[in-house]
Amino acid sequence: METFSDTLRHWRTVRRFSQLELAVEAGVSSRHVSFLETGRASPSREMVLRLGETLQVPLAARNQMLTNAGFATRYPSLVWTDAELSPLRNAIETTLANHDPYPGLAVDRLWRIVAANSAGVDLFAAFGVGVGDSILDLLLSDALARAVVNWPEVAYQAALRLRAESAAEGGIPEFKAAITHLEKVAKTMPATRSPVIPTILRAGDKELSLFATIAQFGTPEEVFCGDLRVELYFPMDDVTTRHFSTATGADGVCL
Repeated sequence: METFSDTLRHWRTVRRFSQLELAVEAGVSSRHVSFLETGRASPSREMVLRLGETLQVPLAARNQMLTNAGFATRYPSLVWTDAELSPLRNAIETTLANHDPYPGLAVDRLWRIVAANSAGVDLFAAFGVGVGDSILDLLLSDALARAVVNWPEVAYQAALRLRAESAAEGGIPEFKAAITHLEKVAKTMPATRSPVIPTILRAGDKELSLFATIAQFGTPEEVFCGDLRVELYFPMDDVTTRHFSTATGADGVCL
């Protein structure tokens, strides 16, 4: 059974803090940190929360730290349809709706699509993916590789993002297969001179070039909201702008 000492040591190691560095950042003595990790001292609830905040532990894991220390959890874990999330849900849905005719979606920590605007639904429907499905499965499919002109570049950036998000969470096992697959495709850093790496999709005799912005809540106090990402896709050129302004989002995407 995992103890608080195990959890604290794990996250200190993940964040690459020495005991002294953690003590300085948290405003406690290094001796106390050492005693907490060896089980010679028991933390107060306040200390658990302080250390979790200092180590930037994800909210779900902070709850686990509290449980392991013998305390009640601090951060609620809701679902998308819960009434308590209504103001945040409305804000996300309004943002997505206002982004039409360009694709937009909200995803959870495992890249499952929670919500999408009309253009987002149309675009991902071309790949057989909809609300409730995970983009991770799409990354593993041949359909996406066939449709994306610059697939090695996109795969490289996707692998980087998956690794970064996994590291921030102390490891996400569900990402492993996608990271391995993408890194086989993209073995070298893209030699692009663009400010951002777009996703270039084949659409009949056209190429649609899109780049994405990613937003999240700045001060979440709830597990589900802390995991949400809102992704808005913008046209990189006039051809793409005209396409999405005059056609259904996925019209002509070649799979």
